[in-house]
Amino acid sequence: MKYTLRQLEIFLAVARQGNTTAAAGELNLSQSAVSAALRALEHSYDVRLFDRVGKKLELNLTGQSLRKKAESLLAHAREYDLELARHQYIGHLKVGTSFTIGNHLAVECLASYLAEYPEARVEFDVSNSPDVIARVLNYEVDLGMVENASPRKDLELIPWLRDELVVFCSPDHPLAGKRRALTERDIEGLAWILREPESGARKTFEAAFAPLLPALNVYLEFKHNEAIKKAVEAGLGVGCLSRIVLQKNLKEGSLIPLNLSNKFNLRRTFYFALAANRYHMSAVDNWLSVCKRFPDDLDR
Repeated sequence: MKYTLRQLEIFLAVARQGNTTAAAGELNLSQSAVSAALRALEHSYDVRLFDRVGKKLELNLTGQSLRKKAESLLAHAREYDLELARHQYIGHLKVGTSFTIGNHLAVECLASYLAEYPEARVEFDVSNSPDVIARVLNYEVDLGMVENASPRKDLELIPWLRDELVVFCSPDHPLAGKRRALTERDIEGLAWILREPESGARKTFEAAFAPLLPALNVYLEFKHNEAIKKAVEAGLGVGCLSRIVLQKNLKEGSLIPLNLSNKFNLRRTFYFALAANRYHMSAVDNWLSVCKRFPDDLDR
């Protein structure tokens, strides 16, 4: 394609005004810039578009035949430009979330977001936290929502919510209903059913129980929270998941929380994850603003 949209704008302005000086005034350009652009357009196709009649430039037959097509093309280009700008304003987003956040928090954020931006289209890409971060840095998603911090310098992390993991068992487990805190011997004697090693929940668990890890019996590992809850309900072992994941089960009594000594810190922070050198999007700012209206502590 040898022409530019700017050249078409200049061609049409000259057609309307009848001379390059008036066209330059309409477009806020210099007369020499208008003349040069018009000459370049004609030279690119070895064609003349205007005839000089006295001091005026009038479209010749070739110019007349191309004028309507140029007007139509520019109209479509302007419409496309407005549509792109409108989409930015509307707030279309692709959000990467961890499993816990995606399944238990993101939908609440979405409901609030769509109440303010009803024409927005929001897509969720749900995976474990390291995969979410990888997608953020590869610009596959506009932002991420993850369960743990990352030391990467090309990543911007914004603290969001405080969360806490809960150790839990089935109502029929021998430790169910015990008010005392679990001893180290209790912890080492349990069959643990945990999230996969790459998950945010697993990293928090391992940090809390670091001194005991060599002695722990990790009996089963699952990628999804629901599978862990079902396995614990079936009496296969003891689990450790976010309190928000367990809220309904703990309330109903289908799963029982176990007490731990204060030395086992299972609290953590959820973060927004953004590429440090990202292109600024107002939709991302709007999403952050809506999400930050949550109470800052999920233990509620």
